[in-house]
Amino acid sequence: MTRPALADRVLSGDVRAIARAISLIEDEAPVAADLMRAIYPHTGRSYLVGITGPPGAGKSTLVDKLTAETRSHGETVGVIAVDPSSPFTGGAILGDRVRMQAHSADPDVFIRSMATRGQLGGLSRSTTDVALVLDAAGKSLVIIETVGVGQDEVDIVRTADVSVVIMVPGTGDEVQALKAGIMEIADIFVVNKADRDGADRTVTAVESNLALQSYTESEWRPPILKTEASTGRGVPELWDAIKTFRAHSEAGRVRRLKSRSEFRMRELLTHGFLNHLEQHVFAPGELQQVLERIAARETDPYSASAQILRRALK
Repeated sequence: MTRPALADRVLSGDVRAIARAISLIEDEAPVAADLMRAIYPHTGRSYLVGITGPPGAGKSTLVDKLTAETRSHGETVGVIAVDPSSPFTGGAILGDRVRMQAHSADPDVFIRSMATRGQLGGLSRSTTDVALVLDAAGKSLVIIETVGVGQDEVDIVRTADVSVVIMVPGTGDEVQALKAGIMEIADIFVVNKADRDGADRTVTAVESNLALQSYTESEWRPPILKTEASTGRGVPELWDAIKTFRAHSEAGRVRRLKSRSEFRMRELLTHGFLNHLEQHVFAPGELQQVLERIAARETDPYSASAQILRRALK
């Protein structure tokens, strides 16, 4: 399939073309960049919802129920579930659709699992581009579920329009809620599995921490919601909170899109520059030799990187 034909099929919402495009992006195929160039002018319409939180918080079940709720309101939905990487194949340990079987026959829901492939921050390096594919394919809502690695899952705030932080009582989340990284990325807090003992304690811990922050009348103060994802309790209220945040922050969306574009361009420049070094500047095995010299304290990373930059910029 030629690149223009694939792009046209993605824009028409063809499920097989969407899956093919995502595979090309994940594999970093040479034609992927051409594909992204073709579809990029047709993006910017989807609303990106980031769902993050520690393992076992019930993120996948909540995403499943949130998908059902948004579909009942006429939204077309794309779901990107970022899973841990297999140490053997590099692929996602959990397969797509495994946790969301109820939507597998819905043509207006597209679900894809992606492996982190060693990327830190809770997302895969290609998550942003995959979200753009779903955007171009006409999905009005794209839900991104992070891998669940803990406090360093901050990439989602650079990727999503709204960041929902999920916590669960009885697992130390009362302490986790006090950590600055989590507090700073949340637009909405959700205490899931709220039927468990300690749910009110978790809510109180987050509320106490929010009380220490200074919010003006015009600033958004993250609400704290309680849900039971297994039954769907509290999910309509979560969807209402997402819509309320969207309306509140609409004026700043252009700024967020600009910030997201800058972050992605810097990522691509960094990745491209490193590829250029390996392919056009270093001799075979030279990079490993430099790293070995640094490890042996024969040189330092600051001097080595300065020398590499001088060579690359000649």
